[in-house]
Amino acid sequence: MSAQPLFIGGTSSNAGKSWVATAICASLRRKGIRVAPFKAQTMSNHSYPCADGGEIGRAQVAQAEACGLMPESAMNPILLKPNTDGTSQVIVRGRVWKTLRARGYYRETSVLRQRVLEAYHSLASRFDVVVIEGAGSVSELNLRAHDVVNLELVKALEAPWVLVADIERGGVFASVAGTLALCDADERRLFRGVMVNKFRGDRSLFDEGQLLLQERCGARCLGVWPYADGLALDAEDSLATSTTRLGEVPAGASIAIVQLPSLSNGTDFSRLSWADWVTAAVARQYDFVILPGTKDTMGALAWLRVQGLDEWVRAQHRRGATIIGICGGFQILGERVRDPDGVESSGGEAAGLGLLPVETTLAPDKVTRVRRAVTPRGAEFDAYEIHLGVTTSREPTLPFARFDDGSVDGARYGRVYGTYLHGALESPAVCQELFGVTLPSAPSKAATYSALADWFESSLEQPADWLPVVGS
Repeated sequence: MSAQPLFIGGTSSNAGKSWVATAICASLRRKGIRVAPFKAQTMSNHSYPCADGGEIGRAQVAQAEACGLMPESAMNPILLKPNTDGTSQVIVRGRVWKTLRARGYYRETSVLRQRVLEAYHSLASRFDVVVIEGAGSVSELNLRAHDVVNLELVKALEAPWVLVADIERGGVFASVAGTLALCDADERRLFRGVMVNKFRGDRSLFDEGQLLLQERCGARCLGVWPYADGLALDAEDSLATSTTRLGEVPAGASIAIVQLPSLSNGTDFSRLSWADWVTAAVARQYDFVILPGTKDTMGALAWLRVQGLDEWVRAQHRRGATIIGICGGFQILGERVRDPDGVESSGGEAAGLGLLPVETTLAPDKVTRVRRAVTPRGAEFDAYEIHLGVTTSREPTLPFARFDDGSVDGARYGRVYGTYLHGALESPAVCQELFGVTLPSAPSKAATYSALADWFESSLEQPADWLPVVGS
């Protein structure tokens, strides 16, 4: 058995490919179709551990959940995690493979294509449909020779494909026409139509536009989807992470999040909508200052000093703020970070901010695991670890949290907290304990994916003969 493939490409980055792919996964699943997600290559520092111990991009985790599946490394066989020095850590099938610059990565194209196809065929042998998400724009001609994720993959798999176009940013006709003009004959043969995404206002105003897409661009319009207000999925990367403060600041709970370079897992702060994101010292005194995760701890430390934010964080603490560090931010709060193997830098060591009596030694072996934890005050929460390095304390500290097996995480030292647990601040119970804030309940994931399927199906032009049909 081999699954039917369906490829979702885009006219640009952030056109909504991840949303559309997730919605299609949810829609097919509730029709009883065994469906799995796939994205050959993702560049993002937002990742999540799989049950097999590997890590994949957050968008494919959401898509797996929409399919009713546990995420696995085959769903995102190549994950690129960029460093600040122009290199990227290359994760292949969930494990660290190499650290490369772009040209070095392109020299590995033939090897990586083979790994991509192996991962795809592993899924295709077990499911009825595989929904494949592309990356960025499908028409980057200068990258075609090295393409493992877009139209070269479409042709290798003989996959029908659709094009997602973002009408909100304008230029939808030019972007569709230009994309299709750059396609070769085989790519046009497999092309099924355009999905117009992020429409605002009176839908009927685009009725003529649908006809023009067909007449002027030679593209069938598969539907016009409204901007999806009220629905939220985890951001795929830091570019999609909202850094705009929303809503009123609760009394006694003003928060500054330091926007470190190579920010990782910004989804940690999706519930802290009232927080300010800062990249320079500001005069305001905060109740809490958070140092988030970063792919490059040593580089982030150097950046903090250049920006004057190292002393700013310490001054905030002296004046009464509670300081919280997550993952790389936890390492930064300690007294020293060492990188003897050059894992994230050229090697050496650097002084931390000295707010926690701990030291960290980075190491090549990455910790990737899902956790269930409880704070000292009894707040239970789900979280996950993705980090390099071992952190040790030179004097006793309270743990940030404990696990069922008796082991502990992190450190609490006065008004300074450090943890390796991503997802802790997504827990209402933890936020209540730390910030004294009662968060509104979030919709269940099942409800979110059901609403996303409704969003997709309600704007789908009929006949929807381009969608896979199983068992007919």
